[in-house]
Amino acid sequence: MSTTPSPATYANRQWFYTQRPTGRVGPEHYTLVDSTLDATLSTNEVIVRARTISVDPYMRIQQHARNTYDVPHPLGIVQRAGIVGQVVTSNSSQFAEGDWVLGYTGWQLFAKCHANDLQKLDPARAPVNTALGVLGMPGRTAWFGLMEAGRPKPGETLVVSGAAGAVGSLVAQFGKRAGCKVVGIAGGPDKCRYLLETLGLDGAVDYRAHTDTAALQAEIQRQTGGVDVYFDNVGGRVTDAVIPLIKRRARIVICGTIAQYDGGLDKPDMGPRFLQHMLYERATIQGILARDYVHRMDEMRTIIEPWVQSHSIVFDETIVDGFEQLPHALNMLFEGRNTGKLLVAV
Repeated sequence: MSTTPSPATYANRQWFYTQRPTGRVGPEHYTLVDSTLDATLSTNEVIVRARTISVDPYMRIQQHARNTYDVPHPLGIVQRAGIVGQVVTSNSSQFAEGDWVLGYTGWQLFAKCHANDLQKLDPARAPVNTALGVLGMPGRTAWFGLMEAGRPKPGETLVVSGAAGAVGSLVAQFGKRAGCKVVGIAGGPDKCRYLLETLGLDGAVDYRAHTDTAALQAEIQRQTGGVDVYFDNVGGRVTDAVIPLIKRRARIVICGTIAQYDGGLDKPDMGPRFLQHMLYERATIQGILARDYVHRMDEMRTIIEPWVQSHSIVFDETIVDGFEQLPHALNMLFEGRNTGKLLVAV
């Protein structure tokens, strides 16, 4: 508990979500507000100063006009997001000033929180930003999505779309550890080199190098010979190219459909054309959400944290500097301008 005097107020900055996008999200859908946060605390409250703020594709899903796995993100409130920050004022025995914490306080510099809404981080165990990446929601999604829904077996072929992203890059590495042949799909030669040279995958397909689905499909077929497990982070024409290549008893894991997030959310492309392939190959398809495995975080960390500590797994980050850049950073996800986890340092 703090024993030093604290300021009566904090000069805060907040990004409010004020206009629902119909296509690409951008700064015009947000309003930057300067405000003052009263530092008076009730019992078990703390004030957290954000240091790193997460931007994630799910934010665009929450901007639907219709219900998905969430009700639509309300207009007129601070954009929701995970953050890593430090306690600056505490009235809780659980936290002292200077403690590093993980929270869900959104796009704002300061936030008043109940102690139960925060998780203390130990910088001696792992870099604090990993709580937003490999040891956080993306890592949880990748690990349980692949291992439980994908059920990879040694010798099988795993294809991962969005393979240079926060989740895809981890799925690809977990697949290698499971004994699979892993082929990643990404946009551009630089990302494909990253997949081969940094992540050590068995193959890499640049979807941007193929102007039509047939050509893309032919290249995936050439590099895989068929697909046992498809971990789909993208949807769209990439998935159209992969599905006809599935093998008998294939498993398809639907994690994200970012190809439709720019305007196909409220009226998505419905694609029953893939169902015949599911029938012919007696395959299974399963959607997964990170929230389904929140109660198993300790299990996941027990496995993955030693890999982080030994640097035997790659967990790259793309870090954008500046609180003012948050809406631009969110937009970067849909332009493929990040490798690994995308974060904003504030």
